[in-house]
Amino acid sequence: MQKISISLCVALAIISAVAGIGVGYWFTPQYALSMYDKNIMDLGQADKWVDLRYIEAMISHHRIAVGLAEQAGISKKPEIKTLSAEILKNELLAIAELYQWKKEWYGDIKPVQEPLTPHLGIYNKTFDLRLLNALIAHYENGIMMAREIRLKSSRSEVLDNADKVELQLQRNVQMLKKWRVEWYNIPDTNSHL
Repeated sequence: MQKISISLCVALAIISAVAGIGVGYWFTPQYALSMYDKNIMDLGQADKWVDLRYIEAMISHHRIAVGLAEQAGISKKPEIKTLSAEILKNELLAIAELYQWKKEWYGDIKPVQEPLTPHLGIYNKTFDLRLLNALIAHYENGIMMAREIRLKSSRSEVLDNADKVELQLQRNVQMLKKWRVEWYNIPDTNSHL
C-alpha cells in the first residue's frame, strides 16, 4: 500500500511540474525565453526592493569576476596576470561597498549565495582564449544589468554605481576583444553593446 502512495505522489509531482511549465509558457512569453537563455538578467519590477536585488546581483557578478581572476593566475601572459591582480583588488572593494549598502539600507547582513563560476580548465594553448571569452560574456551581462537598474532605480548611489560599472565594463570588453584579435585573430562579430 505504501509503494502505491509513493508512486502516486511522484507521478502527481511530475504532472504538476509539467503543467506548471506549460502554464508558464502559455501566459508569460518571457518565461519561455528565460528557459532557453540563462544570460537574461532581470531585476524585476521597479519596486522598493529593486535596489536590493541589484545589490545582490552585482555582488554575485563581482564574485564571478573574482573566481575567473583566481583561475587566471595560471596564465603565462603578463597582461592577464596584471588584469587578474586588478580584478582581485577592485572587485573585492566593490563587494565590500555593496554589502555595506545592503546592511545600511535594508538591515540585511546575510551573505549572498555563492554564484556558479565557469571552470576554465587546465592551462593549454587556448586557456587565455577561454578566459577572454568568459570575461567578455560576463562583462556584457554586467553592462545589461547596469542599464536595467538605471531604468528602475531612483537612488543616486545606485545610479552612480551603474554608471561607473558600465563605463569600466565597456572599457574592459574593448580591451579584451582587442587582445582576442591580437592573440587569436578572432574579430568581434557580435558588437551589440
